[in-house]
Amino acid sequence: MLKIALARWRQGHRTIRYPDGPPPPMPDRFRGRPRFAADHCQAGCKACLDACPVGAIRCENGKPVQTDLGKCLFCMDCVWACPHQAITHDPDYRLAVRQRSDLILGPADALKRAAALGGKLQSLLGRSLKLRQVSAGGCNACEADVNVLGTVGWDLGRFGIQFVASPRHADGLFITGPVSENMRTALQDTYDAVAEPKIVIASGACAIAGGPFIDHPEIHNGVPPTFPVDLYIPGCPPHPLTILDGLLRLLGRLPEEK
Repeated sequence: MLKIALARWRQGHRTIRYPDGPPPPMPDRFRGRPRFAADHCQAGCKACLDACPVGAIRCENGKPVQTDLGKCLFCMDCVWACPHQAITHDPDYRLAVRQRSDLILGPADALKRAAALGGKLQSLLGRSLKLRQVSAGGCNACEADVNVLGTVGWDLGRFGIQFVASPRHADGLFITGPVSENMRTALQDTYDAVAEPKIVIASGACAIAGGPFIDHPEIHNGVPPTFPVDLYIPGCPPHPLTILDGLLRLLGRLPEEK
């Protein structure tokens, strides 16, 4: 026991200090929002459009005019396909939004980051939030990054946010996966079991728009339109810091302009 205590003392403080301190550095391989350099794009090229596996890019006159971050897999296929090196990925991890339409952006559009719940929900859930996570047919990548938030390095519980085993004990759902046909009824039953008022969070490209399985006959392209989604967290999978940032913004723990 003494050896364990001594080892723990030597390790020091292991939980990240964010948001009271700076966020941890993002890995070199992190890929945020795709950025298109207008002065490099060539009219009629469409290489990025043809390369995108999920149709996240819309072009006019051969030039990209819109990107859907909800569909985007952040796979870099468009970057590699572009013969003019016109596409890069922004290193900003702050990608969560409140409205689905806020994820559809033109090259010069600023991302409207998630705002707090406000009103009655803010007073009820702002200090303590219990979520039931539902993996609705996903590959387990999103689920793995959600699990990271429960480790000592992140310690999600210090914010009063916990994942619970039963929807009866939850304030809302945290949904990942494209909602396969075999999970459709289970997801609906879980949603119905959460008491009102409740919130819904769609995390990852699959839950938002179907991900790489978009329009496949055995999946339903993410969270059903009958579910009122309160927070969209794009990514494939979203980085743990992206998820944490979105949750804290939803609960009003971060200034909207930060």
